Amino acid sequence: MIFIKWLLISFTLVVIASIIAGQLGMFKGKPPTDLGVQDGKLKPPSLTPNSVSSQAVLYPDHPQLDYAKIEPFPLMGDASTTLARIRSIVESMPGAEIITSNEHYLYVQFTTRILKFVDDAEFWFDPAAKVIQVRSASRIGRSDLGVNRKRVETIRAQLGAS
Repeated sequence: MIFIKWLLISFTLVVIASIIAGQLGMFKGKPPTDLGVQDGKLKPPSLTPNSVSSQAVLYPDHPQLDYAKIEPFPLMGDASTTLARIRSIVESMPGAEIITSNEHYLYVQFTTRILKFVDDAEFWFDPAAKVIQVRSASRIGRSDLGVNRKRVETIRAQLGAS
């Protein structure tokens, strides 16, 4: 019984320490310096299962190709209108901060409420494919537990409903 008591106390202390570390920004990671469009492509998916990319197929030998693959967004009118709609959807999402926004590109940082993990999401009008390409990735950690995919699919559903 004493062992269980100490186990619970230890677990509680770890949880509290984790929350404090998150609130102090220890889990936010460093902002990537290589985001944006380079040679008609967004950055490749992460090497660990914590990102999604509509351009993952451009990297056929990528170790996370199957995990990272996601469909681009169709245009809803023209590119600037579609990106404006995406921006409007994103602005209403918890923890979203618009970093860069113009008629062809949108970069958003999503921060979780308690532990302050940061994910970077990019939306770019691809004039050759006539779609909005998307990439969303966690800055740190091995797995995102599907959070980036769920977020992108939530945006897709709201875009289709608007």
